[in-house]
Amino acid sequence: MGHLVPYGRLAVLLSGAHGCDVSIATVLPTVSSAEASHLDSLFAAASPGVRRLDFPLAPFDESQFPPGSDPFILRFEAMRRSAPLLGPVLASAGASALVTDLMLASVVLPVARERGVPCYVLYTSSAAMLAFCAYFPSHVDANATAGVVDVDLPGVYRVPKASVPKALYDPEHFFTKQFVANGRGLVHADGILVNTFDAFEPEAINALREGKVVPKFPPVFAVGPLLPVKFTPAKEPAGYTRWLDAQPARSVVYVSFGSRKAISPDQLQELAAGLEASGHRFLWVVKTTVVDRDDAAELGDLLGPGFLERVQGRAFVTKGWVEQEEILQHGSVGLFISHCGWNSVTEATAFGVPVLAWPRFGDQRVNAAVVARGGLGACEERWSWDEEEGLVSGEEVAGRIKAVMADETVAMKAAAVRDAAAAAMANVGTSYRSLAEFVARCCDAGGRRD
Repeated sequence: MGHLVPYGRLAVLLSGAHGCDVSIATVLPTVSSAEASHLDSLFAAASPGVRRLDFPLAPFDESQFPPGSDPFILRFEAMRRSAPLLGPVLASAGASALVTDLMLASVVLPVARERGVPCYVLYTSSAAMLAFCAYFPSHVDANATAGVVDVDLPGVYRVPKASVPKALYDPEHFFTKQFVANGRGLVHADGILVNTFDAFEPEAINALREGKVVPKFPPVFAVGPLLPVKFTPAKEPAGYTRWLDAQPARSVVYVSFGSRKAISPDQLQELAAGLEASGHRFLWVVKTTVVDRDDAAELGDLLGPGFLERVQGRAFVTKGWVEQEEILQHGSVGLFISHCGWNSVTEATAFGVPVLAWPRFGDQRVNAAVVARGGLGACEERWSWDEEEGLVSGEEVAGRIKAVMADETVAMKAAAVRDAAAAAMANVGTSYRSLAEFVARCCDAGGRRD
């Protein structure tokens, strides 16, 4: 979902604000229920300006990979192996430009080149993480015998070893091989679109554009924060919406760690204890499995005896899918405890909600540093993440929530970030102009707006 959602937002923005004809190659079968539901809602809301092109994948044998491999990484591998099948899909769409994902760059770029179609990458994380991805192959070449060390991004800043995604510690891991290959492939793209804005990440964006990170890097278009698609509203408001409506302004702590990772049972119970002890109202989206279709556990069993009864009234706890942007723009929400997946960060910037960053894996520590640098919130660097031992105690969680909720400066800085984000997306703003330049390039290449 972290990759899918911004593609839908970009497609709708190109179709509506910039008058483009857009087709989305929809990979089948889907992995999660949330993915399938989101796609159905997207095409219902965006038709006819955004068309659906079904893209069935070639047969893929998962048994050749280690048991328990991340199903979403396996899906990317299946997509990579199916890339040659994209040629006929491009032809059927009559495409004058193609936008692909970083995770597919090294295999999709040659297909587009063979068809004579300009190929761009939509990078769905931060500009700082884009700089890391682009520079990492050179870092690997220079430190082949040293193992994982701090990564000094030229013109940006140092990414400490502790913030490097754990999968990259193993040079033979198939994710690492994908990551390095795609990083090398970026220089062959016609341009890179990034879901961020100049005022939020000036160092990283400027370093990429000026060729400091990688010489002769393609043009970088900062086009964010890409705003949510307006889906057809439900006949009845969701239960969490009705609950939020009854809460005072800026009184609710919203807690969500995204759609990709589950939290251990022990850490769930410590988090529950911390939320309860904080004394604040909270809306908590609990995730216990990697794939939502596998989730059958009961909330009462997960969160400890009597927890739900004790917090009844001042809390809303669910395992269901929520429309996060609807929650973040609600006036009762005063703090977002987030893993710092990039969609969550950009939504918080758009609505000015302070973030208490608790990164869990992957790019999230790099993104959390962007949150702190950009004035959107605070980051607890000592709090454990994926594959690290130790628990963050409920006492620590409660103390940090109390401190951030009581700090008016945090709220003021987040509001300033919101205003800067709105200015970037306005018709004369940096992100609007950047996307308009991208559209003009596509028109020049293809002779029409599609």
